[in-house]
Amino acid sequence: MLPSPLPLPVDTDDAALTQALERNTAELLLRMGDAGGGHRRSDAVSWTLGGSPLDYHNAVVAADLDAQSVEAAIRESLDTLRHARLPGSWHVGPSMRPTDVRKRLEHAGFAVDGDEPGMAARLHSVVPVTAPDLHVEVVRTASALEEWILALGSGFGEGPREAEWVGEMFRRIGLEHPDWRHLLARREGRVVGTATLLLAAGVGGLYFVMTAPDARRQGIGSQITRAAMRIAADAGMNHAILTSSVMASRCTRQSGSGRSAPSICTPGGRIDLARARSSRRPLVARNEKGLRSA
Repeated sequence: MLPSPLPLPVDTDDAALTQALERNTAELLLRMGDAGGGHRRSDAVSWTLGGSPLDYHNAVVAADLDAQSVEAAIRESLDTLRHARLPGSWHVGPSMRPTDVRKRLEHAGFAVDGDEPGMAARLHSVVPVTAPDLHVEVVRTASALEEWILALGSGFGEGPREAEWVGEMFRRIGLEHPDWRHLLARREGRVVGTATLLLAAGVGGLYFVMTAPDARRQGIGSQITRAAMRIAADAGMNHAILTSSVMASRCTRQSGSGRSAPSICTPGGRIDLARARSSRRPLVARNEKGLRSA
């Protein structure tokens, strides 16, 4: 078993939480990309190409560059994606350098298209699941993972196409990995919600939080989120992080050519999504500008 990540101190300030949010989301993408057998680069630029059919997962997740090298990195990332015939993304967070990378991406042909807020919660007093007819369980078997995949595909992001790829990556990573928990919410035996928890960068990151379309507005998303936060607290974490469902609802859209435009997305804070105007496969850009703490 691998050691659990050391938790951030209880009194961690918002700036450090913002960094942790960025790093946790980067770890999500890098680890899934590794499971996909793809190419990982880790130097002044960090990216992963794991073979996902969606741009969000084939991503540049960090960069510490100057004004000259960033232009070369943008061109290289585009060339790499085109050669691999994959959609792709840049996740532009507050630590990414240079600070004007978003403007440079726009100059390369990107357009603003939305926001994705990031949030952090301190776990000193997590309210337990209170719905008596809702049972939240951790996925521990292949059959339960299949249920998780089917449920996620019914109401998250790109539907079955995204859920099947994500589920396959989790199958390869392994259901017993100590940093990961995948949750199912059941009501009368039927799966009505999903979530994933990743323990990394000293926090618990919540992802793939989904409620079945016909069971929404009944508090299920809140309950499964609380359950994931409780698990993070029990694992020793003092904070949980979460990004909004903007990405979940639809990260990619159709470009004028009818192709999915690769996206540049950001984990947390306020994000501006840029989408390609042309028929080529340029990236979409987001920029993160801070963190709301709960």
